[in-house]
Amino acid sequence: MQDFVRFSGTNQAVEIFGTNLVGINAENGKKFLFSLVFVVAALLLGRLLQFLSSLILRNHRIERIKFWARQAIRLATAALVIIGMISIWFDDPTRLATALGLMTAGLAFAFQKLLTSVAGYFVILRGKIFNVGDRIVMGSVRGDVIALGFTQTTIMEMGQPPSVQNADPSVWVQSRQYTGRIVTVSNARIFDDPVYNYTREFPYLWEEMVIPISYTADRARAERIMLDAAGRHTVSLNELSQEAIQEMQRRYLLKPADIRPRVYYRLTDNWLELTVRFIVKDHGIRDQKDAMSREILQAMNEAGIGIASATLEIVGLPPLQIKDGIQGG
Repeated sequence: MQDFVRFSGTNQAVEIFGTNLVGINAENGKKFLFSLVFVVAALLLGRLLQFLSSLILRNHRIERIKFWARQAIRLATAALVIIGMISIWFDDPTRLATALGLMTAGLAFAFQKLLTSVAGYFVILRGKIFNVGDRIVMGSVRGDVIALGFTQTTIMEMGQPPSVQNADPSVWVQSRQYTGRIVTVSNARIFDDPVYNYTREFPYLWEEMVIPISYTADRARAERIMLDAAGRHTVSLNELSQEAIQEMQRRYLLKPADIRPRVYYRLTDNWLELTVRFIVKDHGIRDQKDAMSREILQAMNEAGIGIASATLEIVGLPPLQIKDGIQGG
């Protein structure tokens, strides 16, 4: 066996059948074993830190803090492994600079999309584009962010309102409620597509409800009914904190009057279209609009105000004469 495999030279290179194997010697073998032990120890340390953090934060109500604690431990573990591998294998600064240059060029060419996704991860964090728990639209996917990784963002998908039902991909739930699908989107999409954030800095949305009535109906009474329902079931001016109002006015140049529910008229060929505009929180919109719809429908029925619809009414027929007769030849 010694005739076939042996160590030769000052570097103790492995020689098989008289042929030296490049890069395989006793020194590299020791480095490989030490690297294996180092990686296993670093991973075990990361698991231990995650276990301790879960014990410390188990009673914490904010899931976002728990998520970022786990994310920070993973990032620190990965950085420790990378620094350790560089320290073990590249003890010569000249070799280190050359190897890093070649490795960086090769990785940049081979993993363009992967590196773009990682860059997107840091852009998301640095630019505060969204966070775990935010409701966003990213890459034609609408839903709540449940996880944010180095390369991908995981979203709990929710349905599309009727106004965007033709969006791609199409969904079968016609409201802002969960569909049950978990969608994974590459972080690189932030460089190509706009990201819509429903909850960033101001967790409220402006919503509208359109109700058509006939021109002969009591439109003043209908307007009062809609304003009363909006005032009871939506966010009022008193519920918003002064800090939120001031931040909204500073950022969006809004007046306090824009926050209160308002009704707008729109004239059409068939009916008068009443649109009530109001503010709601970013979650639970369907429940609020459902409660408003029930209350408005009941109040309008009691007031004798009907909801207009596209129907045809036959107001009369031309006079008809029917004669009995026998045709003979």
